[in-house]
Amino acid sequence: MTTLAPTPTTLAAVYDVIIVGGGIAGLTLACALQGSGLRLALIEAQSAEAVRQRPLAYALSPLSIRIFRAIGVWEALAPHITPFAQVILTDADAPQRVTFRPEDVGETAVFYCGEHARLQQVLQERVAADPQITCYYEARVESVTYGEAAAEVELETTQGRRRLAASLVVAADGLRSQVRQRAGIPSDGWDYWQSCITALVAPAQDHQNVAYERFWPAGPFAILPLPGNRCQVVWILPHEQAKATLALSQADFLAEMQRYYGDQGGYLTLLNPPQVFPARLRQSRRYYQHRLALVGDAAHHCHPVAGQGLNLGIRDAAALAQVLLDAWRRQEDLGEVQVLRRYGRRRRWENWVVLLFTDLLTRTFSNSYWPLVVLRRLVLIGMIRFPPLRRFLLRLMTGLWGSPPYSPSSSLAF
Repeated sequence: MTTLAPTPTTLAAVYDVIIVGGGIAGLTLACALQGSGLRLALIEAQSAEAVRQRPLAYALSPLSIRIFRAIGVWEALAPHITPFAQVILTDADAPQRVTFRPEDVGETAVFYCGEHARLQQVLQERVAADPQITCYYEARVESVTYGEAAAEVELETTQGRRRLAASLVVAADGLRSQVRQRAGIPSDGWDYWQSCITALVAPAQDHQNVAYERFWPAGPFAILPLPGNRCQVVWILPHEQAKATLALSQADFLAEMQRYYGDQGGYLTLLNPPQVFPARLRQSRRYYQHRLALVGDAAHHCHPVAGQGLNLGIRDAAALAQVLLDAWRRQEDLGEVQVLRRYGRRRRWENWVVLLFTDLLTRTFSNSYWPLVVLRRLVLIGMIRFPPLRRFLLRLMTGLWGSPPYSPSSSLAF
């Protein structure tokens, strides 16, 4: 194992792992590596407060919850998380209703929902309490040099220029990852014809912890229950229709949303200004190279249908943590390709399956082409009448179908 020592070139800011990106994936990785003896640096371009300010909630799979339990943050998160007692899947106005229940996957809930701000805050507090982790907020990465024995990161901070060195740099800096781009790692994919509108609403009636995924020809419409009888709405529409919908008055916007939402919740109250972003699919051609690994949106990005994106990033972080902890115990160099290959092989193909599943799902359901309408409704009938099919698809969506994000020899199991 390569052990770095302070030198004039590194200016004594020496770590074992440098994580670039203080979002949920990067913080989850930092928490998963706590207590190992590894010295960590976490770099985030925004302030700690600013990175929390994103009015969005996420669907969290049971596997993501297992990971949060394993890294010690679940107790603090649990009061702010809603477990889904049911998830009901429908196709427009068709009478078929597929109901997913916890027993379909042997869990206490089908899915969960948590708000970005709460997740960020709990993870940030956990990281800040560890003396082995140094956080650099409001810090911009100017350059990364990947040497034979170490990687060096040049930072511009509010206190001036800094230089850090480590065995490994982890890019967790999002879809447009500068670290990935500067390393020359291409990504492939496409932009969809759709945009995603998100908003928090309060239904007049109790949501009863039931989530909905409704497929309309324009795009899917998801309702995710939150604590305090609030719901996160994820509303997919073609770009021009999304733009026109956002331009409506608040009353007209709510009326249009209510048409998609249905009447099971009663009258809706809008709790925040709607947000919009384009739907995309991206996959990096590789997840690692010498002294560099990619996690989360820096490695891949999928259509928001079925709420897979953040869960993939959390599983990336867990899998990489396991690989690094095993390598650290064996006294291997954390930045060597033969170590990082274990992570890349494990995660890239599983992510491909989920990315292509979300692509197939949105293309099959987001249209009025009658042969596909007939086909997808036959699939819904099959899921209702043939429980093994329903359970298989649910295991795929919850992340419980593939290899677990740990190795049997590791001390950290999810």
